[in-house]
Formats: sequence, C-alpha cells, structure tokens
Amino acid sequence: MSKLSVYDMTGAARGELEFPEELLTRKGRQAVHDVVVAGQAAKRAGTASTLGKGVVSGSGKKPWRQKGTGQARAGYKQSPVWRGGGVAHGPHPRSYEKKVPQKVARLAFRRAVSDLVREGRIRVLETLTVAEPRTKVAAGLIKSLGLDSALIVVDRLDRNLVCAVRNLPRVEAAAARDVSTTQLLRYPVALVTRSAMEVLRARIEGDAGRKA
Repeated sequence: MSKLSVYDMTGAARGELEFPEELLTRKGRQAVHDVVVAGQAAKRAGTASTLGKGVVSGSGKKPWRQKGTGQARAGYKQSPVWRGGGVAHGPHPRSYEKKVPQKVARLAFRRAVSDLVREGRIRVLETLTVAEPRTKVAAGLIKSLGLDSALIVVDRLDRNLVCAVRNLPRVEAAAARDVSTTQLLRYPVALVTRSAMEVLRARIEGDAGRKA
C-alpha cells in the first residue's frame, strides 16, 4: 500500500490515505508521450493557406519573347520565382489530429496517476469548500499548503471553485471523472479531495481490470 498525506483546508495534517500498490504501474511511458503529442496536435488550427501559381491572379500571356532580349526565359507572371507570384509547396488547410487508441489512453492515465502517487506529489484534502467565488480564497488554500502551483481535483466542479482559481495563472481545477493525463502532467502537485480520490481509483481499477 502506498500512503498519501491527508490535509485540511488550513494545511494541517489529518493522517494518511492508503492507495493499493497493485493499481499502480511502471508501464506506459510511450503511451503518455503519444497522448500528450496527440493533445498538443489537436490544438493546432491547421488554417494556414497560401496561393499556388494556379490560383494567383494574372493572365497567361508570355511576358516577353523567348529569345533575343538578353533576359531569362519566362512563360507566365505567376511563377513562384517572381515577386507577386504563387508560393511553391506552401501550406494549405489540414487537420493535425492524431488518433490514440482507448487502450493507450487508459494506460497513459494510469501511468500518470501512478507517478504522482509514487513520487508523493498527490496531497489529499479531507474536504474542499469554497463559500464564495473569490481568488483570495483559492490563493489562501494554495499558500497554506506551501505551494505556488497545483492542480485541484474534486469530485464535482462548482461555480465558486471555478471562479476562485481562474485568475491564478498556475492553478487549475478539474473534475475527477474528466481530468486528463495532460492536466496531471502539467502541475508539480495535485490537490485531490478524498471523494475525488475514490473516483480516480475507480477509473484506474476499471483500466486495471482490462487486459493490457
């Protein structure tokens, strides 16, 4: 059993929470890489577009006669070697999406959680209650735990928590059932409520139950 430290909202220690060692894995390093690359690729707009020589406006008239002028031969004004001409081999709208098999994505998530547990980078919160949507409340919580950057994982997001963290540049809140591998990797520490920890455990148990 791996033991995780439990704290209250003031930063005081409230014991430990055991996490089954058999749910952790050391496999999936490549899976984590594939998931992160796919996530970053999905953010690319892919809207870059250039005009080729067949699209640039202009006539098909030969600029000058073939021989006798002392100039290089030229057949059309839209040539890519001319100023105002078309672009040779330029980018065109495309999708950068990369497909990741569900099996790979599940393994990557399990590996990300496993690394957080083994490295002691998960801090369990007994409860998390944000009474009002103020940045000061979230900043005080992070400061009380001696942190300046963290991912807050709860079993269910509420408006007060979302509003309290949105102005903190190095803090993010996520629901346990939706938190992604990339989010777990982005922050040095994850603050997870006890109830959210049960959701994460259920997700991993479901993955571990499938044949890898």
